[in-house]
Amino acid sequence: MSERSKKPDIMRAVAAGIVRLRFVFLLLFLAAGVFCALSMGRVRVNTELTFFLPASTETRRGLTIMEEEFVSCATEDIMVSNVTYELAEGLAEAIGEIDHVFSVSFDDTPSHYTRSSALFNVAFDGPEDDGGVQAAKQAVRELLDPYDSYTYFMDVKNYSAQLAQEMGGVIALAAAVIVGILLFTSRSYFEVVVFQIVFLFAALLNMGTNYWLGEISSITNSIAVILQLALAIDYAIIFSHRYQDECLRFPTARAALIEALAKSIVEISSSSLTTISGLVALMLMQFRLGYDLGMVLSKGILCSLLTVFLLMPALILFFPRAIRRTVHRSLIPDITSWGRFLMRSGYVFVWIFLLLIPAAVFCSSHVTYAFSDKTVTDLVYSESRAAMHKIEDTFSNAASLVLIVPHEDLEAEKAILREARELDEVKDALGLAGIEVREGRMLTDLFTSREFAEMMEIPREKADLLYQAYGLEHEQYQVFFGARESYAVPLVDMAQFLFEMIDKGVFTPDAQQAAELRELRSTLRFALAQLRGEHYNRMIFTADVVNESEESIALVEKLRAIAGRYYGAENVLLVGDVSSARDLAASYTSDSRLISLLTIAFVFTILLFTFRTFVGSLILVFVIQGSIWINFTFPYLQHHVPIFVTNMIVCAIQMGATIDYAIVLMNRYQVLKAGLGKKEAMAAAVNQSFATVLTSGSILTIAGLLIGTRVSDAYVSHIGLAVGRGAITSVILVLTVLPQLLVLLDGAVEKTRFSLDLTEETEEAPV
Repeated sequence: MSERSKKPDIMRAVAAGIVRLRFVFLLLFLAAGVFCALSMGRVRVNTELTFFLPASTETRRGLTIMEEEFVSCATEDIMVSNVTYELAEGLAEAIGEIDHVFSVSFDDTPSHYTRSSALFNVAFDGPEDDGGVQAAKQAVRELLDPYDSYTYFMDVKNYSAQLAQEMGGVIALAAAVIVGILLFTSRSYFEVVVFQIVFLFAALLNMGTNYWLGEISSITNSIAVILQLALAIDYAIIFSHRYQDECLRFPTARAALIEALAKSIVEISSSSLTTISGLVALMLMQFRLGYDLGMVLSKGILCSLLTVFLLMPALILFFPRAIRRTVHRSLIPDITSWGRFLMRSGYVFVWIFLLLIPAAVFCSSHVTYAFSDKTVTDLVYSESRAAMHKIEDTFSNAASLVLIVPHEDLEAEKAILREARELDEVKDALGLAGIEVREGRMLTDLFTSREFAEMMEIPREKADLLYQAYGLEHEQYQVFFGARESYAVPLVDMAQFLFEMIDKGVFTPDAQQAAELRELRSTLRFALAQLRGEHYNRMIFTADVVNESEESIALVEKLRAIAGRYYGAENVLLVGDVSSARDLAASYTSDSRLISLLTIAFVFTILLFTFRTFVGSLILVFVIQGSIWINFTFPYLQHHVPIFVTNMIVCAIQMGATIDYAIVLMNRYQVLKAGLGKKEAMAAAVNQSFATVLTSGSILTIAGLLIGTRVSDAYVSHIGLAVGRGAITSVILVLTVLPQLLVLLDGAVEKTRFSLDLTEETEEAPV
């Protein structure tokens, strides 16, 4: 038996087996659906882009240390407008008296009061998810409710809830619009119901199995479902239409289904390759957000393939009459006349395209990208970000930097804080060695037992006993051998030991001492959680510099040089908006070209083996790459600053997904020109491919534009907008430029055609 005859038999055997075991597959999908529905709530979502930086970067190393050794307490920047300084001072005192508010930074300098507006930097004594902190935040809001106030904060819990609510609305609206599109482009009204069931299971499987990945980004978590729908809905459409075609040739629904499935497995799998190749290229980014999104979307494509191949046949055999009875005439208009116009118009769209490309390349290569939250352009209103911009417009810049050093040298830390405060750019410096507990006395100063007794107002004898117990526990025996008067311990350590003794009941303060100690304990708890870890201490600087500027980079180097003199440059880590922007920019520089080249290389290779013509494959890639250049011309012309990942993510998705539109047209043209002239074949090919291109393109366009115009998260909205804009751009070029270009260069396409010995020539190239 020849190779030609074996292949269809193998696929028919596979298809027959799937149809025969359809009840088994149905039960498996139901069980998997229940498991995934339960697993969805256990998926961990990370909102920090810096989490996905390569492990070797300074920012990632510093963040890892901070996650392991420190507690990040909640903070808020609150601006109150149209108030006098005296009123603002009273408000600051009132905020400071609220339980769980650790400190309120406010003074009469321009950094905190200007043009009848006051800025309060509020620090709480616990993390964001602490119930007491949430109650304190609510109390602050109620206190300031009568005033013209603006609050900027990063509440991960509320942010995630708001993003989920917005995306839920987008998905609901997109689903309604997409159902309308499918009803318009479908052959049977009931097949749309089947599509919905199939996609519901595909999405459920993908979202539930994200639990296996451990942790995914908030960007991936937000857009994966709707992009999976837009990228993979074609597979169900192709299979359903193939089944209805075969129903005209076979006497029973079962026989038609087996034949349709046998043909569709190869056809749909081939169609998915270009999309998957773009996502695989995304996974090769150094910046691991690409891997995160590429992995989840690739998994989504595979889940969609499995549901179409294994679940959809069972659904079709459950409802063959409903599908047959709701068959309707095609609502897609015949656009053969448009195809003929293209062939008669003297390649005008090709010349327009070629004239636009140099300008598009220039504009797209000069788009300014944001590498921090504060510089990205907002597309949708967000109360918190509106407050941030209001504060930035009123007050001077406030960039935060965290310096991480080994914690054994408190004197060195004190010197670093002193030198840092002398820098013009530094507005505030917070460190363990810079926290004042009494006038002129710092938390890290050395105290003898006599000094400790005087400051804490406890009897000298009790202080001596505490120092002896401390020395015994820490194997410092000089306190027992005549060195009692000179034996000194840092206040931070002695106070911590004192509170341990109080908690154990070894030392019981009287009422007056308890009141004095309560304030010290609060200060100590905050300082230790924020500033001292098991192996490292950290210092927090607030600077008057603009992120992503030469001044901010210079400040980082100044602080690094100061700390390096005391600890050695290799033991110093600087983390913050400035350093993370620098590391993100570095990863973008290396990743952007890599992803673009790999995506083009992967897609071109697939096209080369699909159509076996070098020039033909090159034309398809060139047109879609042109649509990418045009797509990213818009941010340049609109003076928008998108987040940097927009470029890499959207380029990979647009090339991988919308190249399918070009493949459909190319395939139809190759088949038709065997019996028609080139121009007439192309006119017919434009008409025949219109339904597929319209359905896929409009779904991806609508999904992207809805995200871009209805989601307040700046990262997600920019990615969605670019995806939608890119899809409609590709559709326009495929229905205007590509037909003319293929006919114009048809001779070169045929001259560069080749055959492969291991591949049989077929009547129709896979779509």
